Formats: sequence, C-alpha cells, structure tokens
Amino acid sequence: MTAAPDLPDQARPTSDALFRASPSRRPRNMGQTIRWLLLFAGGIAMVMPIAYMISTSLKWPHEVYNVNLIPEEPTIENYTYVLEDGRFYLWFWNSLFIATITTVANLFFDSLVGYTLCKFRFPGRKLVFIAILSTLMIPTEMLVIPWYLMSQSFGWLDSYWGIMFPGLMTAFGTFLMKQFFESVPDDFIEAARIDGLNELQIWWTVAMPLVKPALAALAIFVFLGNWTAFLWPLIVTNSTDMYTLPVGLSSFGDEADVAWELIMTGAAISTIPTLIVFLIFQRFIIRGVVMAGLKG
Repeated sequence: MTAAPDLPDQARPTSDALFRASPSRRPRNMGQTIRWLLLFAGGIAMVMPIAYMISTSLKWPHEVYNVNLIPEEPTIENYTYVLEDGRFYLWFWNSLFIATITTVANLFFDSLVGYTLCKFRFPGRKLVFIAILSTLMIPTEMLVIPWYLMSQSFGWLDSYWGIMFPGLMTAFGTFLMKQFFESVPDDFIEAARIDGLNELQIWWTVAMPLVKPALAALAIFVFLGNWTAFLWPLIVTNSTDMYTLPVGLSSFGDEADVAWELIMTGAAISTIPTLIVFLIFQRFIIRGVVMAGLKG
C-alpha cells in the first residue's frame, strides 16, 4: 500500500478556494440570520405591551408609574378587587353577548350577500358591490351622529340593539366572502341545482363548507372588533348596567386619579375570550393559507 503523493503548494486547495467554491453559503446564512432577528424583534415588540399590562396588574397603586417590568412587591389584590366587583361580570356579559351576536350576524349576512354578488348575474350587480365597498372610505366618526339620531328616533338608546345594529353587517366582511366564493367552482353550483336543491340549500350545504377559512378569519376580526369597541358603546349607553367591558373599565377611578392597576387587571382578564376564539378558529385559517399556497 503506497502513500498518497504530496501535492505541490499550488495544487492544494486553500480556504479561500473552498469559500469561492460555495459562494452562496455565507450570504444565505446571513440572510436567514437577519430574518430571524427581524422576526424576534417583531415578536418582542408585540409581546411587550401584553407583558407590561400583566406586570401593571400585579403592582400596588404607588408602583404603577414605575417602569420596571417585574413588580417590586407583586400582589393579586387587584384581581381580587375586580373579580369581587359585581359590575365587572355584568360588563363582561354585555361584551360577550354583543360580540357573539354580532359575529353570528356577520357570518350570516356577509356570506349571504357575498354569495349573491358572486354567483348571481343581475343588472346593477357591480354597482351594488362598488356602493358597498365605498362605505369603507367613510370614517366611523362621521357615522356616529347618524347612528345616534337613528337610535334616538327608534328608541334604541341604552339597549343591546342600539349597541349592535351598526355592526350586524360589514362591507369588509361582504368583500372578503365574495372573494372567497369566487374560488368555489360554478360546476358545483350547477350540479346542486340539477339535483333539485334550492339556492339557500346550495349556499348552506355546498358553498359554505368550502369557505371555512374565510368564515374563521371573519369571525375573529368581527369578534375582536366588537369586543374591544369603545367609542360607539360609550356614546349610545347611559347607565352603567349597559356598559361594555372597555367602557366599564374606563370608569375605574375619577377625575383626579385613574386606577391604572385595576384597568390593566380587567384588560388582562378580558383577553381570555379573545384567546379562546383564536384557538378555536386558528386551524381553519392555517388550512386556508396552505390551500391558497397550493392554488398559487
């Protein structure tokens, strides 16, 4: 067995030559590192307000304006005070009831209108769709006065219906559902008609199961929007019994002092339903993203 001959210095691969042989290795690793750093920084920016909210909810009143994230003397007295206040449960129920009913109404009306605008051909269809979309350009602040006058004339002030009626149907939801119904093949609709199903049956049994990702996304957006709504419930309600949770939490304190520790405590508790809604519907959203990627 002979030993391998020694190569001359000119024939031996140097480290520079090896690096030049794979020029894409370092840029690729650097690009991936930069992406991870950006994602990490974005995650920190999103988590910090929540962490500070929980931290403030565990502080005594004299520590509220201390910017330390970890309380010097952690306490659960704020949670005890908020949970023992009977008004909190009433406000919680008001928000839960209003957000749930409004979400169900949006899923029904927005999907029905979106299906109609997508699968039916009638004169003025595009004009109706454009008119619906044009309402997205109107700021909510400009609609508050017409809503209030309408609520006053119909006797809806300080009532559940008065809080809910502006959000029972949304232009965004109609647009979202119409775009998703575009992906439903017309052959399915025609086959269902041949089988003798009426239009409502086709909408409910054929089209709706195929747009579950859009329904899940719409449910999350509408529920969160109504759960955190503040301006309109503040204007249309007069009694504390009709306050929603955001409006009720703002009443903790007085003109001289605001009990931020109690507000943060109530806000921390109020995030629980939003997390539950997201956990219920997240698998449908992920499935929709995967399906959209496969179609692309």
